[in-house]
Amino acid sequence: MFHKKGSLFHRECKGLVSASEYRKAISSALSQELGGAGRAAKETARWTGKSERTAKNWMSETYGPTGENLIELMRHSDTVLDVVLVLAGRHEERLARRFTFARDEVAEVLRGLDSICRPDDG
Repeated sequence: MFHKKGSLFHRECKGLVSASEYRKAISSALSQELGGAGRAAKETARWTGKSERTAKNWMSETYGPTGENLIELMRHSDTVLDVVLVLAGRHEERLARRFTFARDEVAEVLRGLDSICRPDDG
């Protein structure tokens, strides 16, 4: 499922996502990102505007968040976003975009360093 040193989530099988797989994936993502159930439930409730009881049900895999609540979780949590993309079979696209963004950021930093470190030609 999740690796200790990252947020990679691996599906056990291909095809349709079962309700239990969905609930477990979301619960694991929230736990990984937010820590213990109490803190995670409070933060999840704040993000979605739902009750802490509802958030605890998501954390305990009793239920999974539906449409608009899932969107809010994805808005606030990169881990949830990544898990949803893995479940949808689209994780590689997200990684490619993240690497492109990181490469562009590094290039910008290097240009800035070059402009600072270059001796004036004057």
